[in-house]
Amino acid sequence: MSNDITLVLGATGNTGRRVAARLRLRGTHLRTASRSSQTAFDWFRPADWDQVLRNVTTVYVVPPTVPGPVHDFVARAEVAGVRHLVLLSGHGADDWGDSEFGLDMRSAEEAVRGSALDWTVLRPANFAQNFDGPPFHGPLAAGELALPAGTVPEPFIDLEDVADVAAAVLTEPGRHAGRIYELTGPHALTWAEAAELISRASGLPIAYRQISPAEYTAALVQEGWSEHEAHVLAEMFVLLERGALASTSDDVATVLGRAPRTFEDYVLRSVAAGAWRRQ
Repeated sequence: MSNDITLVLGATGNTGRRVAARLRLRGTHLRTASRSSQTAFDWFRPADWDQVLRNVTTVYVVPPTVPGPVHDFVARAEVAGVRHLVLLSGHGADDWGDSEFGLDMRSAEEAVRGSALDWTVLRPANFAQNFDGPPFHGPLAAGELALPAGTVPEPFIDLEDVADVAAAVLTEPGRHAGRIYELTGPHALTWAEAAELISRASGLPIAYRQISPAEYTAALVQEGWSEHEAHVLAEMFVLLERGALASTSDDVATVLGRAPRTFEDYVLRSVAAGAWRRQ
């Protein structure tokens, strides 16, 4: 076992906890950090960063939801002796143009790709698992998914594939330095088709209804989202409707040597686990 420490930020989050589990199985010398982990990490408490980075050579970076902090973190990582950064970003970030969506991820990419360290950027499409968690689980369980998504398909990626890729990249840094991987599922589906697959497999009546971005923003605010958070999520759908992000990629196979999991496989696993079961 190497004495080099791999640091996983966001270690209690969707990708972080999956990545950490895989690295433990591989025998990686691991440090996990988040606001609620034993090793505390907060993007807005930089005074704690040096201790978190002590003896770390590789970092899995899940950026904060605001632009800026990753620049300072990367500078501190360089001083601490970190050699490789693996950043979680978003599918097709180079094609987001002037969208208000993803300013946080674009800022993080600028920081990581502009550093003197080896780096790898992972750009997953929308996670399939968003359908059994926030923000889509509640509407699906209630029987109607209303989104500002039209006929442009989305190549949903399974979180298990994202974690498999991240674990491979973190443990094979030389092979992946300077690479950007666009991570998608093997085929794209419209959001309505995704809802229909969930309905068929679960046996539950689920309707899809298209609404405007403004209506969606208002609905999220009514659910308790901040105006800013709701607007940014609605802007993601505006961006997707441009069509530039609908294509699939072979990058999962490039890294793992196998095809990515299908959305149908995700749905079957989730139904078996009772994801959308009604009381």
